[in-house]
Amino acid sequence: MNDVLLSGMVESPEKGRIRQDNEAVILPAAERVFARYGFRGATMQQIADEAQLPKPNLHYYFGNKQNLYLRVLERILHDWLAPLEAMVADADPKVALESYVRKKIRFSFTRPDASKLFANEILQGAQVVHPLLQNQLRQLVAEKARMLDGWIAQGKLRATDTTHFFFTVWSMTQTYADFDIQIAAILGSDAHSKGAEERATQHVLSCVLRICGLE
Repeated sequence: MNDVLLSGMVESPEKGRIRQDNEAVILPAAERVFARYGFRGATMQQIADEAQLPKPNLHYYFGNKQNLYLRVLERILHDWLAPLEAMVADADPKVALESYVRKKIRFSFTRPDASKLFANEILQGAQVVHPLLQNQLRQLVAEKARMLDGWIAQGKLRATDTTHFFFTVWSMTQTYADFDIQIAAILGSDAHSKGAEERATQHVLSCVLRICGLE
């Protein structure tokens, strides 16, 4: 968000910093509340309570619940896509893919609410984020699939459907957030530990590298 207020007046640097500080508290709080209650069930008061800020602050910075929900989803999508954007054609494929998988697993273990919220939005028809998916996500996946196709053409990877390859990676990594209750029912109290995260990472890495002929 830029530093222009709804009135069209430009914020001072000090107010801009205050805005950033408050948004840094409000957005994670909203992420947790929306993940817990959904868009319809969540209230601005609940989010304010979670953020430990006065409710008028939320309306001042975001206007209404719809705007705040969109900002939360935009933030999640940005953070979710960052590891994919970091993959570049001149990287070593094994190093790049290992880094991507590790970051995706890390996101699932540290931001499970973000993953669940985004998954719920998709299951509800993606009415809010559909334009983002059709544009930003679609373009990025097409770009990275072409990159993998280039590695395949160079003999660096085993031939595979590179678009569906990403669907497979997402399903393997995001399940640790979206179905964490199911996983915890099997693994018990250890399900969210660093050891469990590394175990999951090693398993998914083994699968991904085997698919690509890199193991």
